[in-house]
Amino acid sequence: MNSREVALNIINRVLIEGAYSNLVLSNELNEADLNEKDRALVTELVYGTIRRKKTLDMIISNYIKDISLMDERVLNILRMAIYQMHFLDKVPEFAACNEAVELAKQISVQDSKLVNGILRSYTKNPDDMDVKDKIDRLVYQYSYEPWFIRMIYKQYGEENGRKILSGLNATPKVTVRVNASKGEYDEVFERLEEMGYDVEEGYACPEAIIIKGGSSIENNELFREGLITVQDESAMLVSPLLDLNAGDVALDLCAAPGGKTTHIAELLENEGKVYSFDLHENKLSLINENLERLGLNNVEVEAMDATELNPKYVACADKVLIDVPCSGLGIIRKKPEIKWNKSRKSLKDLVPTQRAIMENAWAYLKNGGTMIYSTCTLNTEENQDNVEWFLNKYKDAKVEKIFLGNMDNFIYNNDGSLTILPNEYMDGFYIAKISKK
Repeated sequence: MNSREVALNIINRVLIEGAYSNLVLSNELNEADLNEKDRALVTELVYGTIRRKKTLDMIISNYIKDISLMDERVLNILRMAIYQMHFLDKVPEFAACNEAVELAKQISVQDSKLVNGILRSYTKNPDDMDVKDKIDRLVYQYSYEPWFIRMIYKQYGEENGRKILSGLNATPKVTVRVNASKGEYDEVFERLEEMGYDVEEGYACPEAIIIKGGSSIENNELFREGLITVQDESAMLVSPLLDLNAGDVALDLCAAPGGKTTHIAELLENEGKVYSFDLHENKLSLINENLERLGLNNVEVEAMDATELNPKYVACADKVLIDVPCSGLGIIRKKPEIKWNKSRKSLKDLVPTQRAIMENAWAYLKNGGTMIYSTCTLNTEENQDNVEWFLNKYKDAKVEKIFLGNMDNFIYNNDGSLTILPNEYMDGFYIAKISKK
């Protein structure tokens, strides 16, 4: 299979079968025999086509009456071809067009003629979009569902709204966290450079290294030796805010795959006690693998439903972290299909679960303890509104003001919590720090 066939295969899996782009991409690239350049092209085509689907469909609709009647496989061939022609300078138009026609031939001769006709028409007048309505213009420019754009503008205003729409379309950088319990930051940084990686210091986190170029990090010996963990910088900010002290008992209630659990264990210098829970039994092995690789042995991993109170842990913890299940709108950079598989209703449905977890976490926390509430979404109903509800219900709760310096993508909210706007370095994120009086 050539690179475009592999890419199309992945796009079909994601858009037709509902698979996760990051998982399918990683599996397919491991199985395909492609060089670095072709692997990069596959990644670009998959994420780009899924990310810009709405814009691509608006363009295709100029040439065909009702795209909802098309065979979805043919539509994905067109989307991928027009993505290359419209958004990528390096790919010659004829190459994108010819490849698309060949791919369509595998479905039928009729389909290959249709694809050929549409792409030839497109090359004659590529910029033939006249969009009058303001929301439709933003839909065309940034490629989101109209309800999403309206919601973000309503919650954040126009200036921050545009930052979010553009930030969620940014290509994410790979960032790694240095495991301070095993190695020195400078030493790890230098070793990565010696291995031929293009690296720079973190954007917002002192323990972060940004990897701008080089081979896959999971096969790297520093990763295998447990000196580094792949984690987004937004997520790296969370665990240090617990203000951990030697000997603390800490709970992480929604822990898989274990990025924050391992960070807590590292910050406790492998002492104290961390209880790491997740609802899904099958995900616990991921946490255990990470603990073993990083050489951390102060953690107990167990399956537990965070929405059900477990009397065993009541009033046992000095610190509790709840990175609750959320709509994930802040990580669209990494999982662009989130744009197309969420609805306004699906966001509202999450709130009761989030609130149940907050209440149980509070029961597990000792007086004088600290709870961190975090999400990787930008929807204020799952963020500030939940914290406000919680403070109204629990009079012994107080939000502690978070301040982590003046970054242009940090919003310090009136209630003391922090919203992180997405950019090329960080996912969209929300963190609130609540102390128990």
